Formats: sequence, structure tokens, C-alpha cells
Amino acid sequence: MSGVWVWIENRDGAISIIGSETISAARTIADSLGQTVTGLVLGHDVAGVADEAFDLGVDAVIGCDDASLAHFRVEAFGPLVTRLAQENTPSVLLAGASIRGRDLMAWVAADLDAGLISDGIGIAVDGDTIKVTRPVYAGKLMATVFVTEGPQVITLRSRAFPQAESTGKSGTAQWVEPAVAEEAVPSKITGLETKDEGVSLSDASIIVSGGRGVGGPEGFEPVRELAEVLGGAVGASRAAVDAGWIAYEHQVGQTGKTVSPDLYIANGISGAIQHQAGMRTSKIIVAVNKDADAPIFKLAHFGIVGDLFQLLPAITSEFRKRLGK
Repeated sequence: MSGVWVWIENRDGAISIIGSETISAARTIADSLGQTVTGLVLGHDVAGVADEAFDLGVDAVIGCDDASLAHFRVEAFGPLVTRLAQENTPSVLLAGASIRGRDLMAWVAADLDAGLISDGIGIAVDGDTIKVTRPVYAGKLMATVFVTEGPQVITLRSRAFPQAESTGKSGTAQWVEPAVAEEAVPSKITGLETKDEGVSLSDASIIVSGGRGVGGPEGFEPVRELAEVLGGAVGASRAAVDAGWIAYEHQVGQTGKTVSPDLYIANGISGAIQHQAGMRTSKIIVAVNKDADAPIFKLAHFGIVGDLFQLLPAITSEFRKRLGK
């Protein structure tokens, strides 16, 4: 079984957004190559995920349903994907460029002695080669890169590709045994702690962020109010996180999350290159800053020079009227 393979990231018994986007990209590549798409569905109690994968357009599913795969551990997932790839020799292996996807594909590429392209935001098929566009130098330039021989292992950035749509297809998955028994997995999960932070930063189509200019923890209140009205997520610069004003999971930038929302609103953020590296591929960038010379204005599509504590409540109020909230 050759063709295009896609690792389908799933959580809580459903395909995640980045998993759906990667299926869509795999379908585009496979159609251009005249090949099939095989989805890798790994986890515990994932029969429904396999059915969903067929519905989203994959041609075949290889699945592994085992308690050792209930939570992502690369020591359990990596050897399994490597074994399957060695047995079936796919020409392309895709995954979303999430924390899990990057970890897994790095492991697999190393085991296969294959070339790895990470964080792709565009794809083009040239013969049998997949040419991938990816940001370099903190997003200042775009490079087109490709693997010269062997399997092409690629991770794709979240929100860079459309989600796969329902096709009505169905099929029967091929179920296999895990590669590593639970007792042989070196890392153990003793408990999980989750926080309800509203809309996920990685999946959000709208992000409202705050930086040093918000002045303190209370300064994020107007940022949160606007994000809530717009149905978006709250982001932050490293300066705000380092100051302890907001938790790290909100950090956008080179040492935080890389995001590509449809709309990114930067409030009180100067626009250091480290922050730009995490959000410069946003489709529309709006900057609100009282410093007219702030670097963020060179990147922004729209800019407002002024006091964010006066502007954000007014903007939020107007959105409430227009959205009927």
C-alpha cells in the first residue's frame, strides 16, 4: 500500500480541526499524483474516528485501537507509524504541525532516514515531488523546499488549509496491533489537569491579543471582552506573559504558539520580531497602539493609533450592536 498517508490527529473521539485540514491537503496531493489517501487512526475507542475519516474523504484507514494509545506519547506512536511505513512504503506522510504532529513526524523521519519538511503553509505538486512553501527567518521570507529522495515527510501549519468536507463515503478500516506494549513505553501518565480557557488559540479564526501596553493583569479585561464578543481567543505577547499578567498558554510568538487566524487584533503590542514570527501569516492584522512608530504597524493591514483603554470598549460596544449580542 503506497500513496499518500495522513496521520489523523483526534481528541475525545473526534477528528481535530488540524486533522481535518491535513486530510484536505492530503486529498489535494493524492489527486494530483493519481494516488490514494490512507488515514492513520491511532488511539483508544477510535472506531468512530475511522468512520469519520472515511466520511471526510480518505480512501483507506489503517487503525490501531489500544489502551496504550489513549494518550499521546511519541514513544508509543512513533514506532507504530515507522513500522507501518516500512511495511507499506508510502510516498508521502503528512501530519498537522501541532505539538503532537511535529513530535511524531520528527521521530518517524529519523527512523526512516527520510527528509522532513515542517510547518508548511502551501503545497504544489511537481511530478512526483511535493514542493512546500514555509516561512523562514521568523516569517520574513518564504522558502520553497522539497525532499529529493525517499518518503516525503511533511507537517502543515494549522489554518493554512481548508477543512475537509463530508463526502458520504464509508469503508472498513484495517486494524493492526500496537508496536510497543504498555509496559515497554518508558513514559507513564499518572494524571491529567485541564483548564477551560474558552476558544483554543491554535484553532481560533479570530484572536485578540494584548502586550506590554495593557499595563497589568487587569488590562486584559477589555481584550477578553472583545474576544468574547467576536467568538475569538485571547492571545498575548511574551512581555505580558513574562510579567505574569497572563498564563503562558496564551503566548503567541517564536517561543509561544504559531497562529494563522483570519483576523488578528494586536493591542498594546510593539511588534518585536519574536512576536511577528508567531502571527505574521494571519490573513488580516489589526494593530492598536498609542505609539505611531511601533514596528507592528509595518506588518498590520489596518492600524489605529490611540489609547487601547478608550478604543477597545468603543469597538466592543459597536460589535455588540452589529452582532446583536
